[in-house]
Order: sequence, then structure tokens, then C-alpha cells
Amino acid sequence: MVFETIQRLICEQFIIEPEAVTRETSFVDDLGADSLDIVELTMALEEEFSLPEVSDEELKKIVTVGDLVDYVGRYVQD
Repeated sequence: MVFETIQRLICEQFIIEPEAVTRETSFVDDLGADSLDIVELTMALEEEFSLPEVSDEELKKIVTVGDLVDYVGRYVQD
């Protein structure tokens, strides 16, 4: 459920098909995301999953969709 929700949000934000989003998808290399894109996605995830605010330190560690799924998974039971 976590991956599917994140996948949906990424598809909406980057206007891409779900098949283009895997755990290995890199936000910068594959999606061309910039820092604003990441912040907007993070805010959407915080709202969707009722997460605490993601620190800048944590944001720097999130490079791929899998990293993001793992981060959200620490706070949400699937």
C-alpha cells in the first residue's frame, strides 16, 4: 500500500505512467526532479500519511523511490 500510494503521488506530480516508477527509480536521474519537486512531493506525503515533517538531513538520504518507501514505512504500517 505504501509503494502504491507513493507511486500514485509521483505519477500525479511528474505526469508519468505508473510503469515508469519502481523502487529503483531515481528522483534526479530518472525523473529530473529538482529540490522544489522533492519538497512538494514530501509535503504531499506528509499530508497523505500524517508524517512528521521530514528533516533536511533525511531528505538528503532519499535518492530513489525505494528510499522514500523505506522512510515512510518507518512511520506507517502497511
